[in-house]
Amino acid sequence: MIDIKLIRENKELVKENIKKKFQNNKLPLVDEVYDLDKKCREVKLQGDNLRALKNEKSALIGSLMRDGQKEEAEKVKAEVSKYGEEIITLEKEEENLKAAIKEKMMVIPNIIADDVPIGEDDTKNVENEKFGKPFVPNYEIPYHSDICANLNGLDKESAGRTSGNGFYYLIGDVARLHSAMLSYARDFMIDKGFTYAIPPFMIRSDVVTGVMSFEEMDAMMYKIEGEDLFLIGTSEHSMIGKFKDQIIKEESLPIAMTSYSPCFRKEVGAHGIEERGLYRVHQFEKQEMVVLCKKEEGMDWYNKMWQYTVEFFRSLDIPVRTLECCSGDLADLKVKSCDVEAWSPRQQKYFEVGSCSILGDAQARRLGIRMKTDKGNEYVTTLNNTVLATPRGLIAFLENNYNEDGSVRIPEALRPYMGGKEIIKPN
Repeated sequence: MIDIKLIRENKELVKENIKKKFQNNKLPLVDEVYDLDKKCREVKLQGDNLRALKNEKSALIGSLMRDGQKEEAEKVKAEVSKYGEEIITLEKEEENLKAAIKEKMMVIPNIIADDVPIGEDDTKNVENEKFGKPFVPNYEIPYHSDICANLNGLDKESAGRTSGNGFYYLIGDVARLHSAMLSYARDFMIDKGFTYAIPPFMIRSDVVTGVMSFEEMDAMMYKIEGEDLFLIGTSEHSMIGKFKDQIIKEESLPIAMTSYSPCFRKEVGAHGIEERGLYRVHQFEKQEMVVLCKKEEGMDWYNKMWQYTVEFFRSLDIPVRTLECCSGDLADLKVKSCDVEAWSPRQQKYFEVGSCSILGDAQARRLGIRMKTDKGNEYVTTLNNTVLATPRGLIAFLENNYNEDGSVRIPEALRPYMGGKEIIKPN
């Protein structure tokens, strides 16, 4: 949610930002909020003036009573009572106006960074940089679910019976590899100075609407029937929610945390053949980065965070690239975002394995997260980034470390988490 001062002082800037995001249907909201805010401030001023007048008249009553002017005092009491009723009416009107303003403000997108490329959808995203040389071996690399099957490591048929499409059992060395990658990701981030956390895996609706737009919530989240609880789609939701309505001491910033969680997503819609297997599922696991910092430190943290993800994947011998997200591909709360994509030697192209975002004070404003400074309380800047989301990260690992004989090589960095194994062989 943006600062309403932007609409008061520069409506055209807000409208131009909406146009850059190709959401012209939201343009009328700016004028609607402007008019509602103007009316709300007028109502507040009326209420303030009446309260001052009521206080002045209330003080007069005692003076009149002391002077024996009882009849006059009763008249003033009647006036005070009338003012009180009018104040209650104005307070209710102000409350309703504020609610209407907030409802519309929650839909207006955040102001994007000046250097975000302008484009309607992800086809207009721009490649930034490649890390590691993409390669294609002189032997065929099977589809990832076939690699897992050859290692006796995947059972989707049984998962279909227990849970339906989009679920899976990982077995044996493949399951161990999956867990090893997450454990390595955890320690990798701890070594970078991040504090490790395991958050709640369910959150209330007021936290959900604080960390994402309504459209994202409807498309992603599973609701717990009969309760005000949602299964998280990423631990970022719980981790930012941890600071809801808190005032943080300035000297405590930055707060850098890395969190593990299972993640649950609807993944509504039809998907192509390349998204079968383990690519697009309803349940996965993730190691995340979350940072709260001062506004002026935000872009430094943004650049450090995506670089950590690149470093992590390169340590597993996986070539990656970064992709700058265009304006139309940015979620409404984001100021700037880049995807980290891993090389697929089987498809001979890159695919997304993580995303790094800076959200300015949009989440903090929604959730009431502020820092205490000498000049007063200010909203913090929030950022999040994927270290590892797997099984998608597992797919990248299997393809890039697959050998011609069907075995999978274990890079040195991961061996301590695999009991010293250097290779996984087919059964």
